[in-house]
Amino acid sequence: MADSAPQLNRRSFLVVGGLAVGTATAAGGVPGTAHAATLRSRALAGDPFTLGVASGDPDPRGFVLWTRLAVDPHAEDGLGGMPARPVPVQWEVSSDDRFRRVDRRGTAVASPEAAHSVHVELNDLRPGRDYWYRFRTGTHVSPVGRTRTAPRADSFGPALAMGFVSCSQFEHGWFTAYRRLAEEHPDLILHLGDYQYEYKKGVYTIPGGNVRDHEGPETVTLADYRLRHAQYKSDLDLQAAHEAAPWLVVFDDHEVENNWADDVPEEGSDTPDPADFAKRRAAAFQAYYENMPLRRRSVPRGPDIQIYRRVQWGKLANFHMLDTRQFRDDQACGDGNKVCDAANDPKRSITGEQQEKWLIDGFRRSEARWDVIGQQVFFAQRDSDAGPLKKTSQDAWDGYVASRDRITKGWVDAKVRNAVVLTGDVHAHWASELKANYDDPGSATVGSELVCTSITSTGDGKDSNPADHPYLKINKHLRFYNNQRGYVMTRIGKEEMKADFKTLPTVRTPGAEISTKATFVIEDRVPGPKQTYLRPYAAAKASAGSDQAVIDQTIRNETQP
Repeated sequence: MADSAPQLNRRSFLVVGGLAVGTATAAGGVPGTAHAATLRSRALAGDPFTLGVASGDPDPRGFVLWTRLAVDPHAEDGLGGMPARPVPVQWEVSSDDRFRRVDRRGTAVASPEAAHSVHVELNDLRPGRDYWYRFRTGTHVSPVGRTRTAPRADSFGPALAMGFVSCSQFEHGWFTAYRRLAEEHPDLILHLGDYQYEYKKGVYTIPGGNVRDHEGPETVTLADYRLRHAQYKSDLDLQAAHEAAPWLVVFDDHEVENNWADDVPEEGSDTPDPADFAKRRAAAFQAYYENMPLRRRSVPRGPDIQIYRRVQWGKLANFHMLDTRQFRDDQACGDGNKVCDAANDPKRSITGEQQEKWLIDGFRRSEARWDVIGQQVFFAQRDSDAGPLKKTSQDAWDGYVASRDRITKGWVDAKVRNAVVLTGDVHAHWASELKANYDDPGSATVGSELVCTSITSTGDGKDSNPADHPYLKINKHLRFYNNQRGYVMTRIGKEEMKADFKTLPTVRTPGAEISTKATFVIEDRVPGPKQTYLRPYAAAKASAGSDQAVIDQTIRNETQP
């Protein structure tokens, strides 16, 4: 079953006004004073289902269903051109895709206070089953989405087809990778952050120019964030991925602002004052909840939101979904690749003490075949200095070495059977062994990390021989690298986890075909990914080995917000 994380207790805030109003139970009950049965359905000006449908956070008895009504998703006030009144929305769940037999139905209320979003939580369905769902208001019917309940807690169930993605910068390309992922018919999709980007048009550009433009200013206000989410959700490729399977989502930085850390905004922020940044966070999180298939436990409280949580997929896997932004210490030496002694400070944490204890306790109690940590930033060490110094990214776990060591020791001491970290953020595919001690080349391998590239961020990228990358020459535990766009598709079974690193030749034009660049397998009780397939790569000039100037330039070329 889904394991609710401890409630936020660092601050005391009232629930953001109106957020819970759009939430319904399986029986159709709605918090608040207005009940759906008392509302009269009045005609809307157009199709309100322009943002699609979604589902998420499955457990053996249900999941959450989502939609948000918007007859004009590009309305500047972020309210989708909707009338300033509650709108009743009927929902149906069926065990067949033609709805010949409707298993559950009810009515929810989409309120203007919640940007006419709807969250329906079901808790009385059968485990390990496919379901289809749709919404209706007036004469308008939504697209049909497919979702799935998790297996029973005492059952492995069939092998799990799971894809994971991150970093979809709307301006940098077409969301073809989302469409191709939907066509894989996954059982579950993980989004590991940077679902949307905060920049105004023309600020974050790529060589050759951006493919399309953001609407509106840099996102600071609630209206800004609502409009930006609506622009992204209007993309039909993204809608297809949401319709294909339930999602587990966590945010990284761009859902609020680049490289923020707890109460500290980015250097040069549009909201440098802590009070203003707290308001910005509150606006970002309210819009995030309104636009994501999240359960009521994630309703924001001012500038705080409960996003770390545990989802159990039978006896096969535990998904520990982390938050590496809200509770982290500020980056000690800035955000970039640097030599930073303070990164080793044992008091520094990227998760905060409470989340760290929750995670390690989950390891101790786990009986799963696979413990999968879904999180945002690079976990393994990535040293970019060919000499005796250690030059690492201070925004990733390398900037919080003791925090990484405590969590790694936590799963080792708990005798977790198979520890696998899934990561986004860095706009490239990577595979890595996780080591007990990265400074000792002979140190034991104690886990695996799989990193997905971006959906679009930084544009097309390029193919190359993975072995030519300087990181792989300096860090022997790093096993694979590719700098094209795509996603990772996994198949998780009792005996192994297979990961296909999928890539696109271009995102500058829509409709490109997907292919598998490399395949890695993690065998049960054998930590570390093993390469079983590598597609021939395009010819490219090799990096200059130990020439530090060339290494530094390579890293600078690939380091983007």
